[in-house]
Amino acid sequence: MRTSSNLRALARDKPLPSRAPGPGAGSGAVVDPVAVLRGFTGGVRQQLAPGEQCEMCAVPIGPQHPHIADVPDHRLLCTCRPCYLLFNAEAASRGHYRAVPEEYRFNRGFSMSAAQWESLGIPVNLAFLFHQTDQDKNVAFYPSPGGPTESLLDLASWDEVVAADPLLGKLIPDVEAVLLRRLDDGFECYLVPIDSCYELVGLVRQYWEGFAGGEEVWGRIDSFFAGVKERCRG
Repeated sequence: MRTSSNLRALARDKPLPSRAPGPGAGSGAVVDPVAVLRGFTGGVRQQLAPGEQCEMCAVPIGPQHPHIADVPDHRLLCTCRPCYLLFNAEAASRGHYRAVPEEYRFNRGFSMSAAQWESLGIPVNLAFLFHQTDQDKNVAFYPSPGGPTESLLDLASWDEVVAADPLLGKLIPDVEAVLLRRLDDGFECYLVPIDSCYELVGLVRQYWEGFAGGEEVWGRIDSFFAGVKERCRG
């Protein structure tokens, strides 16, 4: 196992200036949309404290906000709503940036055997899995006191689960994940935005105590999953 420093979270909305090519951009030039956005708002960045601005264009944002994934760097950017909408289409940055979806779904038909779970090598009853573009494969993580920790075991059994479940194969790489909670009688399976998984990681990292975690962290985990279930459409 290794601890991953992947992806973080935090951001909200503010009007976005019109897009325009940067200086010297001809008809065949490749325009960096992030540079364009920052060019419009360069003066704003100096006036704001860290964590109070969109990481794409620097306008003020609040605590509730969307996120964009920087796919090559494996990290999340806090953004305003207009920037989020700008990068909702992969073509906007040729796949470098992807808006993290906001849809939550409960997978009622999910099926996984105890043997398939054990083969993942997850030491807790929580895990999130997604397809990572740069590795072109599914990856599995679980929350730990040290942050998101990746299982480095062979995920062939998980690939079998994905192949047998049409919903799992339709998730958007890098920004949507399968969130699993193992229960006494099986599993709860949610299809969620990737930033939701890192919210869970943050809870575990902040409140875990001792070997088993303690009552407070498990109470917060229960509340987290209750919130996820509420956001699912069915």
